[in-house]
Amino acid sequence: MTVTLRQALCHDLDALFCLEQVAFTGDRFSRRQLWHLLYRAHALTLVAECRAPDSGPPRLLGYGTLLFRRGTRRARLYSFCVHPDARGIGLGRRLLEVLEVEAQARDAEVLGLEVRADNRVALGLYRRMGFRLERWLGDYYEDGCAGWQMAKLLLGEREAAPAREG
Repeated sequence: MTVTLRQALCHDLDALFCLEQVAFTGDRFSRRQLWHLLYRAHALTLVAECRAPDSGPPRLLGYGTLLFRRGTRRARLYSFCVHPDARGIGLGRRLLEVLEVEAQARDAEVLGLEVRADNRVALGLYRRMGFRLERWLGDYYEDGCAGWQMAKLLLGEREAAPAREG
């Protein structure tokens, strides 16, 4: 199975909506909200798709949406989703790494997100990827579950590696 990451396109709307229904039990985006993220918002949505040989059209396995606000260098990971059948194979990590690169390319210095307090798998991924807890969000989700606001400082190539003398 080959997985490709690419920017979401208009023809992905139905697959994104279906993925929301499969992956989340609540706080799902409507088709209209997804349409807005793709067409109107100051946002970038990347999708992960697989194409198995001779199996028809590609299958959407995950997506991530970054929101950007003018006048700030903080990007927000607004939605992040991996299909239940594709969890545990490193797809979430790969998608998050590419989203971080995209945020840096748009001059973001910090990447923030919110995550359910009871989502131990996502919390573990974000912590392993360098995100730190910022703030507790009581009664944040529609079912009353609390959340955590997390953030990661994005280091550009100049800050990440000291210059070598030659």
